[in-house]
Formats: sequence, structure tokens, C-alpha cells
Amino acid sequence: MSVYVGIDVHRKRSQVAVINEGGEVLANRNVPNGAKPILSVIGGLPAGTPAAYEAAFGWGWLLELLEGHGFEPHMVHPLQCKAIASARLKNDKVDAATLAQLLRADLLPEAWIAPPAVRQLRAMLRHRAQLVRLRTLLRNRVHAVLADHGHGRPAGCWSGPGRAWLASLELPAVSREVIDDALALMDALQQPIDRLDQEVRQRAKADPRVKVLTQLPGVGPFTALVLLAEIGDITRFGSARKLASWAGLTPTVRGSDRTVHHGHISKQGPAWARWVLCEAAQTAKRHPDFAPGYEALARRRGRKIATTAVARKLITRAYHLLTDASAAGEPG
Repeated sequence: MSVYVGIDVHRKRSQVAVINEGGEVLANRNVPNGAKPILSVIGGLPAGTPAAYEAAFGWGWLLELLEGHGFEPHMVHPLQCKAIASARLKNDKVDAATLAQLLRADLLPEAWIAPPAVRQLRAMLRHRAQLVRLRTLLRNRVHAVLADHGHGRPAGCWSGPGRAWLASLELPAVSREVIDDALALMDALQQPIDRLDQEVRQRAKADPRVKVLTQLPGVGPFTALVLLAEIGDITRFGSARKLASWAGLTPTVRGSDRTVHHGHISKQGPAWARWVLCEAAQTAKRHPDFAPGYEALARRRGRKIATTAVARKLITRAYHLLTDASAAGEPG
């Protein structure tokens, strides 16, 4: 007899439902997160039993648990699971059972589950980006303190001469304390950032697809690695339009009868991919391949929309470069 598992996972507890092939609920329990509580409900099920869960906060441990105990994991796209989002009665017990029922009927809107190596690459690149953002936050704090006291140094404050200039300023005690603490924290952050930059360079040299993507203007090794980590297997996208839609760079469409309204970009999909594409577009928009179109659109619609359009063109070109590389036998 076939059985199906639906798990509504949350930060501290999860609802676990088990149904049979006839749709009868065999179990539906709320348990604390962890291997032992989850397995107390589903541990006796046969190997290969399909289990569905939403792509919610902190799902990684559950995927490893299911794979490690022989289950067949199915990750559900939460925004596309209308049976849960639009239900009149919505609670954890109902949601878990609904996931199991959709799995039984083969109606799950599934999301791609990245392999462990890709998930680890994503984690490393996001960690590096977050450390750099924290360093930028500290630098902005120093600039704010200096501005409060009418000081500024066009040549910069972070090199040797800049640090000496900062030390020579006569500032109130608290302002001096803020600057010294910020500089100490920046120095502490620099070591892990340097280590991660070295790892990025090593990974970029080892992956031939990075060399392919860095042909694009504004795309360096870090941006290329982020795109590769977020996209994963390029063959899962049937066209460049589908890849751009996945990245949230296509306009929303609201249509009825003969009336169609095109809105702003959807901003659905991975925010990290959209971020690096928009950052790359800041440089690419000055390249001869993109500058004429960018300037024409900027005059009509504004610079933000024009920059986003350049990001859309970048991911379109990235799709064709990666598909060509995949067809040539390079790892996709």
C-alpha cells in the first residue's frame, strides 16, 4: 500500500501528516523539530516513500533528514500552492494534510532542490556578501560621524594615510569611541573577507563556466559564481524568457478579455541573483552594447527602469552562453 507524507515545517515545530493511496489520513501530529520527533511519526514507513514540504524558513535540516532515511523529498513552491494559500480553513493540521493530498494526486507545484554542493556554494557566497555589507555599514557610520563634525577626506579614510588622518582629528570622546570601535570591527571583518575572496578566486578558476560568463560586461568572478550557484542546472529552463521570469526580472501581467496591464517586475525568485544582475548592470549600462538602449529608455522611463532592463538583457545573454557551454560538454 502506497503512503504519502506532508510536512508543514516551522521554526520550532512541524506538523506531519501521513495518508494512504485512498486519501485516508493515517496520522497527523504536531511535533518538535528534530530527527527523533519526526521519525517517531514516519520512521516506520517504507524506503522511497514520497514526502512533501514547503520551501519555508530553515528547511535544509529536514531535506537532509528525509534523504538520509530513504524518503523521496518533494519541495513545494509556497507562492504557487494555491490549495493552501486560498483555503478558507487554514491551520497547520489542514496544511500538512493538503500537502500530502496534492502529492498523492501529483498536483504539487514543485521547486527545484539544489544538490548539496550547490547549496554550500550559495551559503559561502551569501556569507561573503553579508560580511561586505556589514563592513560597508561600519564605513557609512564613520562617514556620518565625520560629517556631524564637518570633516571629510576626498582621498578616503581606509588606507594608511587615511587612518593616520582619522587618528589626528580632534573629536569629542564619544565620537572618537564610535570611530575607533568601527575601525576595530572593520579590521576584524577583513580577515574572513580576504579568506573568502581567496576561496572565490579558487572556485572561479576551477569552473570553466565562470570564464564563459565573465565575457559579459560588468560580470566578474564573484558575480559569475553567484549566478551559477543560484541558477544551478541551466537545462531546467526552456528559454531565456523563462530564466528571466524565474529571476523576477519580467513584468507582472494582469489581463482580462481585451484589457492587459503590464506592471513592474515581479521580484519573485532568488533575490541574490537579481541583486548581482542589477549590480552588474550598473557597469554594463556604460558598455557600447548596452549604452544606446539604456540612454533611450532612461529618457522615457527613468534610470531605474533602464538599469533593470539592462539586467534583463544580461541574464538573457547569460542563458545563451551557458546553454552553448552545456551543449559543448562543459558542466551545466
